[in-house]
Amino acid sequence: MQKLFARLLLLAAGVLFSGTLSSAQGSADTLVLTLDEALKIALSENVAVKVADQEVQRQEYARKGSYAALYPQVSGSGSYQRTIKKQVMYMGGDGGGMSSMFTDIMAPIYTALGILAVKTDTDISDIIAPKEPEQETSSSDGGIAVGRMNTYSVGVSAGMPLVNLQLWESLRLSGDQVELAVEQARSSRLDMVTQVKQAFYAVLFAKEAFAVYKSVYENAVMNYEQTQRRFNVQKASELEMSRAASTVANAIPNVYNAESNIMLALWQLKAVMGLDLERNIDVAGSLSDYSETMFRDLHESEGTSLDRNTTLRQLAIQAEMLARNVKLQRYAYLPTLSASFAYNYISMNDNFKFGEYIWTPYSFIGLSLSIPIFDGGSKRQQIRQTRIQQSELDLQRTNTERQLRIGIQQYLNTMEASMKSHDAALEAVSLAQKAYDISSKSYQVGKSTLTDLNDAQLVLTQAKLAQSQAVYNFLVAKSSLEQVLGADWNE
Repeated sequence: MQKLFARLLLLAAGVLFSGTLSSAQGSADTLVLTLDEALKIALSENVAVKVADQEVQRQEYARKGSYAALYPQVSGSGSYQRTIKKQVMYMGGDGGGMSSMFTDIMAPIYTALGILAVKTDTDISDIIAPKEPEQETSSSDGGIAVGRMNTYSVGVSAGMPLVNLQLWESLRLSGDQVELAVEQARSSRLDMVTQVKQAFYAVLFAKEAFAVYKSVYENAVMNYEQTQRRFNVQKASELEMSRAASTVANAIPNVYNAESNIMLALWQLKAVMGLDLERNIDVAGSLSDYSETMFRDLHESEGTSLDRNTTLRQLAIQAEMLARNVKLQRYAYLPTLSASFAYNYISMNDNFKFGEYIWTPYSFIGLSLSIPIFDGGSKRQQIRQTRIQQSELDLQRTNTERQLRIGIQQYLNTMEASMKSHDAALEAVSLAQKAYDISSKSYQVGKSTLTDLNDAQLVLTQAKLAQSQAVYNFLVAKSSLEQVLGADWNE
């Protein structure tokens, strides 16, 4: 029995040393956080919040990019073409028509060219159409080959819409997409705040449970020592010694489990905050700090309005976007007017002597009117599809609002029940503590048994845990209610 007692004392020293070591670490390199500090860190470090903010920025860039369609779209161009076979042009048929008229017109010119050929001893055919090496200038049936072998073109062109209602409505739709992204980012923040709050409360609850089980363990060790002294003077039986030792042994796992729960809760808190999991942190305060304001918090939460609920706001924005889609599809029936402009330089040559090229400018400005006439009914079917989507969204909104109101009532009932349970548990803790003190004194003077003392300890433990559980349940329900109501933490 003495050896067993020594082992139990070693275990007790180990538990107490572990708590002392944790306290020492907390005072040296551990970041101790209040709830507000934890929320501030989470708002700047949480991954989901960062992603939501970047999505808002992306949608903003998309909106600005859509406005570019209102400005002129300017582009430059350049091209080169190498002719493989020249195009042949015919002036008319044999024996009259365009051919005879062309001959009558060209007769004086041919006469003048003939005189020039006589004076210069030049073949008149070379004057009329000088032949190039290995190039065909006419076909066998009298056609004339036209064009040059190399064609170059460089220039600039521009175009912009003048009247396009469909485009203007799409710009408004892009603004709604930005608004939806902002609301989705707000939803991510609300969800993150709720997770941080509940993780913070879980750490406090785990620490409360650890304190309760550690107190049970210390009382068990103290009772064992007292039983040991009574056993040495033959006032306690060996059965009582065994019961006292088993009580200590049963209390040890509860302490270690409670300590492990604290570590897990802290890891969960670091994860939702976006901190490094290897960083040592701790939380300040206790659940009793929040129990003092439970009645006031419940009274303030009774006015439940869903005007700020993020889910309903997102559905409202989506409904507005669908309404704009209907307008967008209707505007597809209307004509559109656009302006265009081009300025090009063209050069055509048969050689590659770039310095001798002659560049000819070519430019135009114009208007283009597009009038939709028939599309097989595709626009009409698209409008019908969007109408059905609107109807589906209305049904979804109605069902969502119904579920949210059920959730609100459930959270309020949980808060009220937790407040009543806390009041009852508070009274139970007072009575159980009094009963345990009486039972402990009675056991010291030999008027009660160790079984009676253990029963009183069990009742006290259950009452303390019930008190902490009631506060924890109230805070969890309150944080969930705040998320449903859309209560921003910053406000």
